[in-house]
Amino acid sequence: MIIRPHMRGAAALAAVALAATACGSSQSAEPDTLRIAGPFEIHSLEPSSDGYFFTRLHVTETLVTADVEGRLIPGLATEWSADEANKVWTFELADGVEFHDGKPMTPENVVAVLETMAADAASPLADVGVKTIRASGNAVVIELSEPNVSVPATLSHFSTGILAPSSYDADGKVTKIVGTGPYEVAKVSLPSRIETVRVADWRGVEPDVEKVSFQAVGRAESRAVMATGGQADVVFGLEPAGRERVESTDGVDMASALQPRTILMKMNAADPALADVRVRQAISMALDRESIAEAVLREKDIAATQLLTPTLEDWDAELEPLTYDAEKAKVLLAEAGWKAGADGTVAKDGKPLTLELLTYPDRPELPALATAIQAELKKVGVNVDVEVTNSSEVPAKHGDGSLQMALVAKSFALISDPLPTVADTFAKGGSDWGTMGWSDPAVDQAVAALMAGAEGAEAAEHRRTIVTTAQEQLPLVPVSWYRMNAAVSDRVEGFQIDALETSWRITDVELAE
Repeated sequence: MIIRPHMRGAAALAAVALAATACGSSQSAEPDTLRIAGPFEIHSLEPSSDGYFFTRLHVTETLVTADVEGRLIPGLATEWSADEANKVWTFELADGVEFHDGKPMTPENVVAVLETMAADAASPLADVGVKTIRASGNAVVIELSEPNVSVPATLSHFSTGILAPSSYDADGKVTKIVGTGPYEVAKVSLPSRIETVRVADWRGVEPDVEKVSFQAVGRAESRAVMATGGQADVVFGLEPAGRERVESTDGVDMASALQPRTILMKMNAADPALADVRVRQAISMALDRESIAEAVLREKDIAATQLLTPTLEDWDAELEPLTYDAEKAKVLLAEAGWKAGADGTVAKDGKPLTLELLTYPDRPELPALATAIQAELKKVGVNVDVEVTNSSEVPAKHGDGSLQMALVAKSFALISDPLPTVADTFAKGGSDWGTMGWSDPAVDQAVAALMAGAEGAEAAEHRRTIVTTAQEQLPLVPVSWYRMNAAVSDRVEGFQIDALETSWRITDVELAE
């Protein structure tokens, strides 16, 4: 496994935490500070890169946000509307909003931020077809080149958090985070720490927690020690062993929520070995997902039976679930011309079926899952070579056509509406983290109709077309869903996990005295 230089700071902090606990000298809690730890490092202040830290910490706000159920609610915009064609969107801004530097937020400020994000390929706002963004009274008007019903949801994405002009230097680079939320930045130490403090006389309801600190901790074992040793109040990203440790420790509990994220195998359907749908179906049937999820993730019930998680209720078409059937997998391979030899390996024209499965260590469960998949496919005669490398190799090899299979963790709700992500996943010509070498006219038509504003029964039928075709054709093979978990100290009251990760809901939290 490659260890990147930028991980060393967090690893060092983790080692300190581990040593302190081992010596029985765990850090005492500050009564007015909520201490959060997790595996996420802060590499940049640029909104489209690591801006999610500052929306989760309630420092920056977006025009639209979402409640814990994923429903869109007002943020810096009090209301919004579109013309009949869904091409001109108007967002009415809240009155009396001030940045943390004391300057009033104006429509022109908002326009400047949104124009920057509309030109930034890393922001989903760049994908909605913006023609113009302009101020109109106390409103912001966004005009599109094509109909798009997901603009409000897109404006809930962290990259569109509204920053003060004082956040930027003369070259337009973000050098500090000056937002409008109930907390302001007290200190940022890249890549490992953020400290915030409650804003005096904020326009909304004052939060109970006065200060918040976030610490990036690279090692999962160290995060577990911090959770059980009283060194942090909320700890994200615990691995199975850490969860078990927390569950057996007094004074700390586990909170969890099924995320709209799926661990899946991206298949190159243009590859000669994978072009036959029967081979893709055989690979899916060869996976004993429940056993894999139980062995690797210690959670049998998150074995994926379909591509999109049940949490995305509008997309739940009650599909026939994907099941494990190794014998049927062998039959399908044989029908596709791959015959088993004396050693059990299937071959065609004297050439064994050997596939490369690419994955990455950013999510530590992926290499272990890849190894389990390798073992499962070996049972039906398919050889798999696992390559663990940088995550950037997935889009790189997609681009040059050399990718065969990749095991990735894909969120289908980067914004509160899954539609833009689904549209990108099944884009014509494929996409970096979506399909490859595969398309279906019915899916293309369904996506286009949904993006244009189809509603009611018509929209439900289009969604059914997409998920049913994906289940049958398997350009993406689901392996497991993903559960976010956090260890929460008993001194924290009112904490709940936001499955969409819009924020960490700190404003709902109280600290016990």
